[in-house]
Amino acid sequence: MRKSHGRSRTASRLSASLDQRLNFYALAASAAGVSLLALAQPSEAKIVYTKTHQVIGTNGIYPLDLNHDGTIDFIIQERLQPNTGNGGSSGVWAKEAFGNAVQGDGGLASALSKGALIGPQQRFISSEGSLGEVMVEFWSTPDGGGSTGRWANLSNRYLGLRFRIGGKVHYGWARLSVEVGNGIVTTMTGYAYETTPNKAIRAGQTQGPADDGMSPDLTGAGIPSLERKTLGQLALGTRQASLWRRP
Repeated sequence: MRKSHGRSRTASRLSASLDQRLNFYALAASAAGVSLLALAQPSEAKIVYTKTHQVIGTNGIYPLDLNHDGTIDFIIQERLQPNTGNGGSSGVWAKEAFGNAVQGDGGLASALSKGALIGPQQRFISSEGSLGEVMVEFWSTPDGGGSTGRWANLSNRYLGLRFRIGGKVHYGWARLSVEVGNGIVTTMTGYAYETTPNKAIRAGQTQGPADDGMSPDLTGAGIPSLERKTLGQLALGTRQASLWRRP
């Protein structure tokens, strides 16, 4: 787990029972409901694309089943710990099932631009924190506050994904927008995966091979973390949010 520069990280420490509630098998029923919304894909397709529009929202969880087999591959989750005398935090994380991973480094998920390559040559991370890999996070403490992540106020960027089907590695992407204001609004508008094991895919690609001449734009992969700043006034969405209840 990454060290937190003296900030209170109570939101990142899950009780055993709450962690159980986040496990992927417990969410299988939810995933089955989501998969019914997707159109059936032709069996010969090399890339399977699913168009969607899911607003995750404060303290929301979206179980991502890339290939609609009833098994959760990733969870996109937003958490808010309202500001108290000891501080507060708010953010968005991508949490992977065992054996899966997110493209990124240093515990931070990359915000890829359309055309970025997602495949065996890229760097993937997993299990960097109990909530998953950071997309964006803000926190405040009695001494100030700070922020980290690569996804704040970005539209139509791509999360690079590595996951397993029948024990074999596949690559895919999820397209998301993250708006930071009086709260955080995360919206997923589509996802896709390559049906051929160990074969690369480009961010935003919905058909054809990864080397089909689609112009790569890797600028999203190198977006620097947000500069640390005082966020004493920041308890994003506190008024409208409710705490995750501990059993």
